[in-house]
Parts: sequence; C-alpha cells; structure tokens
Amino acid sequence: MIVYDLVKKNRSYRRFDENSPVGPEVLEELVDLARLSASAANLQPLKYILSCEPKKNRLIFSHLGWAAYLKDWPGPAEGQRPSAYIVILGDTSVSKTFGCDHGIAAQSILLGAVERGLGGCMIASIQRSRMRDALNIPARFEILLVVAIGRPMEEVVIEDLEPGGSVEYWRDDRGTHHVPKRGLGDIILPL
Repeated sequence: MIVYDLVKKNRSYRRFDENSPVGPEVLEELVDLARLSASAANLQPLKYILSCEPKKNRLIFSHLGWAAYLKDWPGPAEGQRPSAYIVILGDTSVSKTFGCDHGIAAQSILLGAVERGLGGCMIASIQRSRMRDALNIPARFEILLVVAIGRPMEEVVIEDLEPGGSVEYWRDDRGTHHVPKRGLGDIILPL
C-alpha cells in the first residue's frame, strides 16, 4: 500500500468487531513501529501498556470518552468495542515534557494497524487518575494517549468541508461516519 492510500484509510474508527482478536504479538509489532519513530532529542521517553485480554480491555474502556461530537452516543456497544488497546505513557524520569512524541508514536501505530487490515482510534479523552488507579500505573508515568485497535465495523468517509461549514463529524441514517476535511487550498497560505 502506498503512503497516500495508507493515510487516507487510517481513520478514527470507533466501532469494531470485538470478536476478531488482536494478539499480543501484533501489539508488540505496532509498538516496535513507534519505537523506531522520531523522538525529540532522541530521548525516547515513551512507555506502553498493552492490552488484548477482555477483562483488562473492559477496565480501560470504562475510563475513555468516545466521539465528543456525537452527543447522544455513549461509545461502542458490547460486541463493537476494540479488541486491544495500547496505553501510551510518558516516563518523567526520562523527560518532564513529551512534546509531540506520543502523537508521532500513535500515528505510526495506527498506520501499522491499517497495513495489517486493522484500524484504530487515538483517544485523549481519558479519566487519567481513575485509569492510573485501576491499572496501578506508578506516579512517574504520565498517561498521554490510548490507542484503540481492532477490526473496523464501520465505514468512515472523508467529505469536503464546504465554505463556512462545520468541522464536526457526523453519522448518517445508515451509520456511515462522515468526516469533513478542509481543502488543500484552504490550508496552504500564499505568502
């Protein structure tokens, strides 16, 4: 798959086939992509918690917020939840700030997932203190992001953002997820 197609197919999926497992070896391969990615000053301060066990997945799921623009949607129902999670942590014993390292790592993980026929969602809406307690995460680790991984069960369509239109994503009557994107001419400044 060429990079352009990989990026276009890498959407924020929020409904998955929960019965399609993602094994620990796949999660390790995805984290290896993150490990090989760029890191500010090459400090490599990120650490990861992997989960592909139903009990631990339920625990992580209970501390996440899903799709803020879909006001009446509480998140994926049982059977449509991710099969796995990667919790991205910043190790404050290595660095006190993490810049964009976790965004780079998460994007590498998601692109690797898409290449394997999977999909995911980068989640920053996290009940951090509750998740820390539930997973017994030591205080020196800052919870930065959670990446949900699984086999997508929804179609996500990129739409052209109309002038003056809303950037809010939405679902139609068939459940197709629509994501408005600004045009290239709207984001490149002619200076």
